[in-house]
Amino acid sequence: MSQIDIKSPKHCAKHGLNINKLYKKLFYIFSTFFFSLLSLIILIWLILHPTKPKFSLKEADIYQLNLSGSHLLNSSIQITLLSKNPNQKVGIYYDELHAYASYKGQQITVDTSLPPFYQGHEDSNLLTASLVGTGLPVAASFGYEVGRDQTAGKLVLNLKVDGRLRWKVGTWVSGRYRLNVNCVSVMDFGPTVPSGPLSSKQGTQCSTSV
Repeated sequence: MSQIDIKSPKHCAKHGLNINKLYKKLFYIFSTFFFSLLSLIILIWLILHPTKPKFSLKEADIYQLNLSGSHLLNSSIQITLLSKNPNQKVGIYYDELHAYASYKGQQITVDTSLPPFYQGHEDSNLLTASLVGTGLPVAASFGYEVGRDQTAGKLVLNLKVDGRLRWKVGTWVSGRYRLNVNCVSVMDFGPTVPSGPLSSKQGTQCSTSV
């Protein structure tokens, strides 16, 4: 005759209680580990507190800035930027960088992509880009504004870089942050058109926001 094992309701309740205690213990362990790791990351971030990168405009040359028709612009501009990471213990990844030129609030070249790169502690990198525009629509007052600047003897351009960056601390890499760089270039622009390109080589410091 086979033996039938019948467990009392009290025994089942005790077994279920043990499982609940195990789940609570595991939850507590994982929660403690997660918050400890998060606190460590925040602590490292606060201690290191990365400083935003610095950019300066080393050179800008305008090879073409001509109106085709009444308000279509053809442009060709060559720029050289110096990028510096001022941090001693934080590296920087630069992603999705795009450079372009603007004049009095109007974009006068198309976006030009710059290759992504990594910048080590206190490293510097030279960035060059050829900015061009063909048949870009501009305001009807564009020619008049350029003429006024030529009479004044100065042409002011904004050379901009937009993109994303990531901070690197040891093996930890942050999420992406938006990067905006604005460089102001002031060029001599007299009444006579020069034979070569309009150039600016004064090494202007650029404004940077992250």
